[in-house]
Amino acid sequence: MTPRSTSPAGRMSAEDRRQLVLDAATRAFARTGYAGTSTDAVAKESGVSQPYVVRIFGTKLDLFLEVFEHATRRIAAAFESVLADGPFDPDDDADWERLGAAYTELLADRDFLLVMMHGFTAGGTPEIGAAAREGMAGIFDVIRSTGCTDERARDFIAQGMLLNVMIAMQAPEHAGGSDSLTTLTACAFGDALPQVTVRAAG
Repeated sequence: MTPRSTSPAGRMSAEDRRQLVLDAATRAFARTGYAGTSTDAVAKESGVSQPYVVRIFGTKLDLFLEVFEHATRRIAAAFESVLADGPFDPDDDADWERLGAAYTELLADRDFLLVMMHGFTAGGTPEIGAAAREGMAGIFDVIRSTGCTDERARDFIAQGMLLNVMIAMQAPEHAGGSDSLTTLTACAFGDALPQVTVRAAG
């Protein structure tokens, strides 16, 4: 992707420039992960100077944490929005389908998804590991607030993680190449498979 020029960035407000760098960092970290991405790569992606990136965000770790924590908060917020729309019956499959649909909508943004996956796999870095654990616990708490059992909340999150892995390996785009993969992909995504496949192709 061609970096944006520094000229438009110079005419942006400080908050807009900050968001431009965050968006670029999300794309860069999604491609090459925490270890494989430098602040220079983020600067080139966003069309600003490397010192500017450091001046705004500090270290690469600080920048990655902000991007990663935004991803996990985005999931929790999507579920909270569904729960705020009206009563939720933990014994009603239709209500669980509403939660699942909210998550499926997020899967349209593959960069966000891959950043989250990179964050989980970089858990050996203490600060990232702590953020990953806190983020997952927060999502679990939101699901448990429906009044469901811990096991039901666990299974719901496990299904979401399966979708993450399938998207990361581009299973929807390649499902036709293997009967087993096709069956697993169809089973995992259900009725949402066509829309996920179209978004991935786009």
